[in-house]
Amino acid sequence: MKPFDLCASARPAHRRMLAFASAAAAALVVTGCAGLKDQYAASADAQQRMAAEAAADTKAGANVDTQATYLKLVEQMQKEDLWFASLAHIDALEQRWGVSPESTRTRAEALRQTGQAAPAEAAYKRLLGTPLASAGYRGLGLLAGTRGNFVEAVQLLAQAQRRTPTDALLLSDLGYAHLRAGQIEEARLPLMQALQLRPDSTQAQANLALYLEVTNQRDQAASLMDANRMSETTRLAVREAALQMRAPGGPAAAAPAAATTSASIRGEPMVAPLALKPSRWSSVGGMRTASQTNPPASTAAAPFSPNSTSRGTP
Repeated sequence: MKPFDLCASARPAHRRMLAFASAAAAALVVTGCAGLKDQYAASADAQQRMAAEAAADTKAGANVDTQATYLKLVEQMQKEDLWFASLAHIDALEQRWGVSPESTRTRAEALRQTGQAAPAEAAYKRLLGTPLASAGYRGLGLLAGTRGNFVEAVQLLAQAQRRTPTDALLLSDLGYAHLRAGQIEEARLPLMQALQLRPDSTQAQANLALYLEVTNQRDQAASLMDANRMSETTRLAVREAALQMRAPGGPAAAAPAAATTSASIRGEPMVAPLALKPSRWSSVGGMRTASQTNPPASTAAAPFSPNSTSRGTP
């Protein structure tokens, strides 16, 4: 009989324990590696994102490194009614690239919209001998309308229209200026042209409806307002403005503020043909800004239409 070998009998169990421990250790090693890999992957992703953002910032900086793109930035700000801020950027633009007709035009618009009529007029006049002469005459016409001199406004806007004959918003301004100057029949052509060139323009629709009301074509005015689904507030504004223009004293004596009162009280949107619409030179969209709750001085001082700085269709 072989003697009992305690160590031999324990070997299988020992081997099993060693195998179990090795497996556990291997599992821990694998788990630890996986965790480290996840950490490394997350770190790499973060680094890639940071690099991408830095590249985007660099690209954005490069995008405003030309005069043309800087002008687009200024126009974007003006479209968003950031008129005061745009003046600072115009200063920076002109310091870097010098004065140009384009920068002068944006400066004139910003000066007018911030209530600085005299320097705005001087800036518009500097455009008259440039390729942007139409913008100069248009701005001068709008300033004349702000002063209530609609005869002069007609003359200046007509000069602008001769240079840009297919500008629908300019034609709408010209037609309205004719109405306010008492030149009723002369208003028909530019107002019809404006609506056919821009049938989606709510201002052109309202101005033509006003002409129809003033000339006692009430059925046609009603049909036009029905077809374009004008709100009752806008219809009321059109009719009140027409009544004022037919009242003693003529169109120049019409009080634009009277037609806006009822809409202001109810807080309803209104497209009223109550003043010349400020020109729009940007082609990009905007958003609601602080200036809509704190309007520029020119808006408060002059009877401009309440939708003159709206974000909707002009």
